[in-house]
Amino acid sequence: MRRAWLLALVVGGGCSSAQLPGLDNGIVTPRVDELHPAMVLPSSRIDLVGSNFADPARASTRLVLMGSFTPTGGDTTAVSVQLAAQAIDETHAFAVATGAWHEKFGLPGAFDGTAVVQSVSALDGSVRESAASHVAFSVAATLSPTLSSVTAGPIHVNDAVILKGDNFLLGTGEGETRVVVDGCFTPAGATVGAGCAGGLAVKNVELPARPLPDAAWDRTQVAFAFTPAIAGIKPGSFSGTVAVRDVFAAGETKPAGTLSLAATLKKPEVTAVAPLQASLGQYVDIMGGGFVGDAADEVTLLHLVGTFTPDRGTTGANVDLTLVPHFSAGTELRYVLDEADALGRLIDLRHISGKFVGQVTPIVRKGNDEVVGAASDATLAILPMRQVVYVRFLASYVDSLRLYGLAAADAEIRKRILAVTKRDYAGVNVEFRDKPPTDFALYSQVDVEGPDPNALGLLGYDNTPGKDVGNQRLFDRIGGVNATTQSDGFPGYGGIFAENFLGFSAHPSSRVMRLETDPSHFDAIFDAVRPDTGAPVSSGDLRAGFSALPDAGPCLDKSRSRDLEVSCAIFVLGSLVGTTLTHEVGHSLGLADPTGEAFHDPGDGPNRLMDSGGARPFEERAELMGMGPAVFCDAEYDYLKTVLPAADAKLGDAIQRPDCN
Repeated sequence: MRRAWLLALVVGGGCSSAQLPGLDNGIVTPRVDELHPAMVLPSSRIDLVGSNFADPARASTRLVLMGSFTPTGGDTTAVSVQLAAQAIDETHAFAVATGAWHEKFGLPGAFDGTAVVQSVSALDGSVRESAASHVAFSVAATLSPTLSSVTAGPIHVNDAVILKGDNFLLGTGEGETRVVVDGCFTPAGATVGAGCAGGLAVKNVELPARPLPDAAWDRTQVAFAFTPAIAGIKPGSFSGTVAVRDVFAAGETKPAGTLSLAATLKKPEVTAVAPLQASLGQYVDIMGGGFVGDAADEVTLLHLVGTFTPDRGTTGANVDLTLVPHFSAGTELRYVLDEADALGRLIDLRHISGKFVGQVTPIVRKGNDEVVGAASDATLAILPMRQVVYVRFLASYVDSLRLYGLAAADAEIRKRILAVTKRDYAGVNVEFRDKPPTDFALYSQVDVEGPDPNALGLLGYDNTPGKDVGNQRLFDRIGGVNATTQSDGFPGYGGIFAENFLGFSAHPSSRVMRLETDPSHFDAIFDAVRPDTGAPVSSGDLRAGFSALPDAGPCLDKSRSRDLEVSCAIFVLGSLVGTTLTHEVGHSLGLADPTGEAFHDPGDGPNRLMDSGGARPFEERAELMGMGPAVFCDAEYDYLKTVLPAADAKLGDAIQRPDCN
C-alpha cells in the first residue's frame, strides 16, 4: 500500500474557494423542451425533457410554472408554483405534484402557461435559468378508466398482455392500474371437462399493469406480464377473463371493466445473443421468450452443446455444459463470462481466446416443474482479457477546478485526462471510460477527487489491498476508504487528488501544502486563469476559439494569446491528473517490479512513469521544455503485454522506452 506520489512538503498560503466570488461555476444554462404527462394527478411524477440539466452533486434543480389555471366550471386565475426537481441525466429531470402543487391546483381544471427550470449551484447558490417554454396540461383528483380491448394470442410465459382503453394510471406516485385474472388453463395435450376438470383453475390472480416501455406517459394503453403466478410455466392454453381497475394513491379504486382473455403459451426459446464476442467479466445478453427467475423457486438455465476452437491451434474441444444466467426479464437473460462457472472451468478465460459454435437450449424451472425449450444455433467468440477502468469524477474534483479558474473547462480537462490514459496504455488491453460500464460486470474504478482526504498532501494514492500481480482481481477500487490500509498504519483513502497539484505553485490554496520545487513554470501556466491572479476561464473563452493542443510546446511563451492561455492550462492540468491516474492504475496492476516488493522504479530515470513522486519533476508531468511524456519502462511494458495483450500493439511497441534499472 506504499504507493503515494508524495513530495517533501511545506505549508504555503493562498485563497480558499470560499474567498473566490464571481467565478464561472461550470453549470450550463438548462433548457426545457417537453413536460409530461398531459393529465396530472395528486403525487403524479412530472417528467421534463430538455438539455443541460445539472448533476445533482453540483446543483439542485427547480421547476417553476407560471400561467393561468381554469378550474372546471370556474373562473381563470393567475398561478405560480415552484417545485423541487431531480435531474436524472443531462436531458431528463422530474418533479412530483405534491406540497405547493396542492395549494395551487387543488381543483380539477386546466393549466396554460410556461415552464422554467432553474439550476442552483451547490457551491455559491448562483442560479442558471432556462428560457420559458410553453406548456399546457390538465389537472384532476381521480380518473374514470375505460377498457376497450385485450391483446394476447400466442405468447411465452412472462410476455406482455396489452390492454387498451383510457385513463389508466402511470404507476408512479399517483397510483397504478391493476388486473385480476380468472379462468382455466389447459396443459398441452390435455382435455379439460366442465368446471376446468383436468385443467388448472385460475382464481383472483392480481397483477400490476404498467405503461409500455416506449410510451411512459400514454394513458390509453398499459400491459401486464403473463407471469407463472397465473398458470405456471408449462405450454398450453388459457381461457378466462381479465378485470381492470385503477387504484389511486389515496386508496380510492375505480373499475375499468372486464373482458375475455384467451392465450396460447409456447415453450421458451432463444432468438439472439449479443454481443457475439466477449471477454472475461463481460455481460452477454440472451434474448428470446419464456424466461423465468423473478421468484425464489424459479430459474432459467442455458444448455450449451457444440465445439470450442482456440484461436491458436486447430483442435477443437467438445462443449456440453449448463450455465446459470441472471434473469432480467421474460425476454432477456444476462450472463457474465466468469472463471468460476462451467464455461470458465472448461476454458481458461484469462489466457485462451477462440470461438464456440453450437446450440443453446433454454430450460426453465418453477418448483418441481421443468420445461425444455427448443435448441437454437449459437456462436460466441471469447476475446483476450480486457481491463476496463471507470474514471469517476467526484464533486470535490469539480469544486477544486474553481481554484484553478477552470470550472467552466471541466469537460475539456476530462477529455485531456482520458487522452493521456489511452496514450500511456497504448499496446495494452486496457480501456478507460468516464461513464459507469453497463457491459462489464468486472471493472476497476479510480476516483478523481479534489483535496487529499488523508490530509497528507498526496497527489494520488492506490489504496487497493496489495499488489495485484497478474491482474487477478479485475475489480480494484482506487478510491473511497480501505480499512486494510488503515489498519497497517498507511493512508486509507485512495484516488487522484487534483487540488493538491496547486502545491507546485508559489502561492497554493490555503488548504494545500506547498511542494519543495521550483514553482515558476507552474505559475507561468496557471496564473493567467486563476481567480486570485488572473481571469478564470469562462464558457465564452471556450466558445470563442478553444482548440485542444497536441503538445505543450508554446505554453511558456510570454506573449501567449488568451486562447493559448486557456488551452495550455487545460492541457497541463489534464496531463498532471492523467499521468497520476495511469501511475496509480499501474500500481493496481502489479507495478513497478511485478516479481519483487518495490512499488517504484529504482533511482531517478528520465520519463519513467513508475518513478517515485520525488523523481518526477513538474516539467515532466506537464510535458514542458522537451520533458515527458513519461512512459512505462521496457520490462514493465513487457509485463503488461503479458497480462493484458492487445490485438494491435503497434502504437505501444513503437514507443522508445527507458531501461527499468
